[in-house]
Amino acid sequence: MKFALIICTYNRPMSIARLLVSVERQNLIPDEIVVVDGSHEKDETLANNNFKVPLTYYHVSETDRGLTKQRNFSLSKVSPDMDVICFLDDDVILDRNYFKELINTFELDPRTMGVGGYITNEVKWFQNSGQRESLKRGKFYFDGFYRQLPLRFKLRKLLGLFPDVLPGKMPKFGHGLSVSFLPPSGKVYPVEMLMGGVAAYKKSLFDKIQFSEFFQGYGLYEDADFSLRAAQLGKLYINTNAQLEHHHEPAGRPNMFKYGRMVVRNGYYVWRVKNPKPVLCDRFKWHSITILLWTIRAINILTGPNRSGALMETLGRKMGWLSLWFNPPKEKTRSTKHKV
Repeated sequence: MKFALIICTYNRPMSIARLLVSVERQNLIPDEIVVVDGSHEKDETLANNNFKVPLTYYHVSETDRGLTKQRNFSLSKVSPDMDVICFLDDDVILDRNYFKELINTFELDPRTMGVGGYITNEVKWFQNSGQRESLKRGKFYFDGFYRQLPLRFKLRKLLGLFPDVLPGKMPKFGHGLSVSFLPPSGKVYPVEMLMGGVAAYKKSLFDKIQFSEFFQGYGLYEDADFSLRAAQLGKLYINTNAQLEHHHEPAGRPNMFKYGRMVVRNGYYVWRVKNPKPVLCDRFKWHSITILLWTIRAINILTGPNRSGALMETLGRKMGWLSLWFNPPKEKTRSTKHKV
């Protein structure tokens, strides 16, 4: 398979340079790399391609700035003979076999529409051969491994609000277990949600759908929206051997009030993509979990290291929730400006 890599970046010159060095060291190099930079200043290092990879650089104006806009723009710049398009956030570092494992996964099943990579540095897992899938003593057991269960999920379990589907899939009431609840087992797991910054899709998929520009700017949860729609058209998988590290870069992120508001409003939007006509029980659970999560965040105002940030995020979450009652988010017409 021929495959392209798309990297959308914004004010992170050091992060993307570090990523491209890890791309240079891959056992399988992309056939082309498209970098779309929404920064206010042009990155001369990228523009001059001071890297040993086939890179094309675009510096976009305000019109095409923002994660989903930049991704839709970049799709029009990919060569038509590509089979797969890979997306990476600019603040990740790849293991040497990342692309090799990713592309091999597409070849296992012709129905595969998307494959996600596996982040290794965010969750600590422990091996445990005795249990397969269970919750016990504040731990989450899955497929011969276990990890600590975060406080929010412990409380959800006590309140009967724990997800009733496997990791990487969304319950009818939303608020599921992310793919970070899949262990480093070396296996390939079926999912219906991929993390946008470590995902790859068949190029043919973009003849049918593109990224929704409802998710302006930072684009929180745009990946869940897109992958849920992609899962209706084919199979999605996580390959736990396609490994990389995610080093969260603070530059280019919104302020905490805007972030908190986006968590709620964008989360609501994505939930309704999965369940456009929820029954009363599903509605009650979604709102109950949303209120629980902002309550937990509010505790950090008194106990956390960044109390002012916790305060602003809590206020943003509350305002976002209140706004749902008189101004719920509506689906925007998906971009047709840039043809693939």
